[in-house]
Amino acid sequence: MAILAATRALPDEGGYWGCGTWLLYRSIPVGVTMERHSLEKLLAGDDEASAAALAALRGGATYSVSDTTYPAEQHAGVFARRLRRMRQRGVEPLGLERMVQLLREHGRPVCVGLIDSADQKWTFLCYFTEDGSALVACAGWPRIAKESPL
Repeated sequence: MAILAATRALPDEGGYWGCGTWLLYRSIPVGVTMERHSLEKLLAGDDEASAAALAALRGGATYSVSDTTYPAEQHAGVFARRLRRMRQRGVEPLGLERMVQLLREHGRPVCVGLIDSADQKWTFLCYFTEDGSALVACAGWPRIAKESPL
């Protein structure tokens, strides 16, 4: 089973729409997930978000990569709205604005990867080309505790 970002926002336990954990997750069956060393090679970019995701991965983060593709534009729209909500609540995500821009420019189907840091303080969302051979975009944000007023 892999964990993927849901593209439809629903309220969390606190009644916030996509604000409690920033992502809603669902389990879906997938084929083979990407090998850790392959994921590390793809994250070896020069942007801050992929560097932080790579550091988290090397620090023992859990991860999954879907072998299912999704429309890049749909995800760009969802995360553009989430970026606005995060900023309204004083959270500045790492590379999310750039990720939205890159997804819109890419315009082709993407595979989704999710990385949760070992200390459970950060979540990184990565998008890969349809064949999984290249990183399209990456972003990260701090995970908010359930007792947080956000």
